[in-house]
Amino acid sequence: MKLVTAEEMRLLDREAIEGYGVPGVVLMENAGRGAARCFDDFFRPLRPGPALVVCGKGNNGGDGYVIARHLENLGWQVAVLALAEREAVAGEARINLEILLRSGIEVVFAPDAERLDAATARLAGFRLLVDAIFGNGLAAEVRGHYARAIDWINASGAAVAAVDLPSGVDADRGRILGCAVKASCTATFAFPKVGQMLQPGAAFGGEVRTIDIGMPRALLEKVSDRQLLVGAGVAAALLPQRPVAGHKGTFGHLLVVAGSIGKSGAAVLAAQGGSRAGAGLVTAACPALIHNILEMKLTEAMTCPLPDLDGALSLQAYEEIMALATGKKVLALGPGLGTAPETTALVRRLVRHCELPLVLDADALNALEGRPEALGERRSPSVILTPHPGEMARLTGQSVAEIESDRLGVAREYARRFGVVVVLKGARTVVAFPDGRVRLNGSGNPGMASGGMGDVLTGVVAGLVAQGMEPGEAAVLGVFLHGTAADRLATVKGVAGLCAGEVAAELPGAIHSLRNRKE
Repeated sequence: MKLVTAEEMRLLDREAIEGYGVPGVVLMENAGRGAARCFDDFFRPLRPGPALVVCGKGNNGGDGYVIARHLENLGWQVAVLALAEREAVAGEARINLEILLRSGIEVVFAPDAERLDAATARLAGFRLLVDAIFGNGLAAEVRGHYARAIDWINASGAAVAAVDLPSGVDADRGRILGCAVKASCTATFAFPKVGQMLQPGAAFGGEVRTIDIGMPRALLEKVSDRQLLVGAGVAAALLPQRPVAGHKGTFGHLLVVAGSIGKSGAAVLAAQGGSRAGAGLVTAACPALIHNILEMKLTEAMTCPLPDLDGALSLQAYEEIMALATGKKVLALGPGLGTAPETTALVRRLVRHCELPLVLDADALNALEGRPEALGERRSPSVILTPHPGEMARLTGQSVAEIESDRLGVAREYARRFGVVVVLKGARTVVAFPDGRVRLNGSGNPGMASGGMGDVLTGVVAGLVAQGMEPGEAAVLGVFLHGTAADRLATVKGVAGLCAGEVAAELPGAIHSLRNRKE
């Protein structure tokens, strides 16, 4: 599903009006009529209401005036609360306000806090509130009587619908701009907005339904895939072929270098992730001190002990790892390695000199803190980084709060700057390509917030690269499969107590279901 930014949507509107000659008032009429039908369907048990449409002074408010008229035509009892003076409403919004006033629907004007308080004291008992205050056009924090109106909507106890975007949600970053309307359903126009799919904004919109507002098809088809929400359809198209005559060599050999004393499980889970994702062969190399544990835990994968220093890898392991890399398709590096100085030095040397595609996670990322030049000096043809927000903060020198406030922008910039694929994990994991494309993952659930999940993901992504997938596509598919496996488990077990090993074991079922969809 294509996603657009606020600016991209403004340009689409302008091109439809100026380039194709579609009058703005027609687009507004189509938007309002479509949204009214959407809300009538979603909230049908509440009809005939009463319903109150709360409008701002801009085009989102104009959409609201159209919605009010069409809701009445559909059998609702409708009133309108306008958060502006009548004279302050202009353009197409003014045209639709005047139509509404002539239709006999009650419109109460509340352009300031005092008149808003008076209006809300009188306007009570509504079963449905429609938010048409700001929508896509908000760029600053909500203040004054607008914030007061949003708080009143949220505290009303009524069902809430949002027009285009819940007012107060940043259309590009998903941030909450001071306060935001909490809706059960959002009717968004032409394309969903990026901020609707990023947390925390995604939690404020409820079910998002896209409304056709009558833009020419040729214009819609020109919208790029720069931002996509990845669902089953997109993921299924990425699945690698599984030839009938294939053998274990056909599907690639993955080398995992991971683990340290007390963190052997990370190496095990990464290796299992690679095997369950379909890699033909997996070799797990680890410090010699924990090798026996991997020998017992891993049945299908091969294992290799490496020179260590008190249970952690040291520079003495470098030559042996480079020899092991011969004939392999990809190196997954980092889970559970630890941050001992010798280990960190080893990781940096491997990142610089290993000629395999690299998937870097956990302590491999920590080793790059303050030393991003290793990425620029690499010999590897491709690198995939899989940081959580804390690791991304260390890589960039920003705070976790700064990372979380602009997940898409941070991931995109780092990917562009260093020519890598960035998998910024979390709710709605972001996959950023070096060329500026980003993919937001549509699978997964809160049950994945447990230890070891990232280790499995590292193995899954690397296992797909081993099978010959392009790194960015492997990252997108791996993230989706990982989340889908967890979703399949959650339908049976719920979202508390899921373990990473269970998710790894569920991966073949997730792949099978996706392949059936594709076929």
